[in-house]
Amino acid sequence: MRSDATSVPFGRKNLVCTQLHTHLVAYILRFVALEHALLVSLTEHSGSGYELARRFDKSIGFFQSATHQQIYRVLKRMDEAGWVDAEVVAQDGRPDKKVYRVSAAGSAELARWIAEPTEPNHLRNELAVKIRAARHGDVAALTAEVARHRDGHAARLEVYRMIEKRDFPAPDQLSGAALHQYLVLRGGIRVEEGFADWCQEVLDALSR
Repeated sequence: MRSDATSVPFGRKNLVCTQLHTHLVAYILRFVALEHALLVSLTEHSGSGYELARRFDKSIGFFQSATHQQIYRVLKRMDEAGWVDAEVVAQDGRPDKKVYRVSAAGSAELARWIAEPTEPNHLRNELAVKIRAARHGDVAALTAEVARHRDGHAARLEVYRMIEKRDFPAPDQLSGAALHQYLVLRGGIRVEEGFADWCQEVLDALSR
């Protein structure tokens, strides 16, 4: 299943995501379509298409990419389907904007989707396939690529840990939405730790 919502018929399809501190990792959320991502984001904060796009750039973009044009197109479909309510808000010196909120139908769809069983995802990693075939290629070049991946995961891990320290200094006191956001962030941290450690293990083995 692709994360590009244009690849899925709209009517009764299954979709997802989250906003703010819900920092999942790419290999999980690449299987998530955009409509539910926007529904979850809008349950946390109403906003215009531009504001939602900015949230993706600053937060959801860590694990799911969506262009501003995709967001606007999907919001239009969600509005037509009755999943969101749009209010036109006047702005001084600027064009009016549409502020979107989740409608009753959108809340029902989100609840239906949350209750729906989700199949465990199988990791598909191109780098792992290349490592398996290393004896047929340039091992030095592959080693450099593994190091690049390790550094990328380590950098992502540093960002997640900074968010954890800044926004969740007392995790044992969390409840409700804040707890749910923290748990997803912890998932991102654990995955990035695992990938960074695995890449280092590969590098150590290839250098022997």
